[in-house]
Amino acid sequence: MNKLIATLIAGLFATAAHAQTATTPAANSAVVKAEAKAEKDIVKAEAKEVKTAAKADEKVNKAVAKAGEKKAEAHADAVKAHANAVEKVAKADPEDRAKAVAKAEEKIADANLKADKKMIKADEKLLKTQVDAAADKATAAAKTEQARAEATADVHKAAAKH
Repeated sequence: MNKLIATLIAGLFATAAHAQTATTPAANSAVVKAEAKAEKDIVKAEAKEVKTAAKADEKVNKAVAKAGEKKAEAHADAVKAHANAVEKVAKADPEDRAKAVAKAEEKIADANLKADKKMIKADEKLLKTQVDAAADKATAAAKTEQARAEATADVHKAAAKH
């Protein structure tokens, strides 16, 4: 049993030693150069991906701020229209008050509709920007993965040549 274990261990060392001496210095040099180029390409792709993601995030942040402004503006316009309508009702003669109330309700409804449309449009633009940003990020990530795969393939080609 001890001889069998000793033979197996000796075989393992012989195989390891053979595997280490099988490659030539020229092959090692080509592989090292390919690995260095691959690493450089991967770092470049990752930097580009980070830059794209930052730009996309910046666009989304701007869109969020702009949508907030548009919504606040629409709300302020609606409040102003409500106040004007209520003021006209208050100024109306008692015999014309019912007619003024009806007109005020109509103006308030129109102001609410207009404000809702502005808010919906602001949300729509924001969502479109968010979707575009996500698509840009996904595309950048896919390009980085492609660069990694190509770099790995180049290293394997260099190793296979020798």
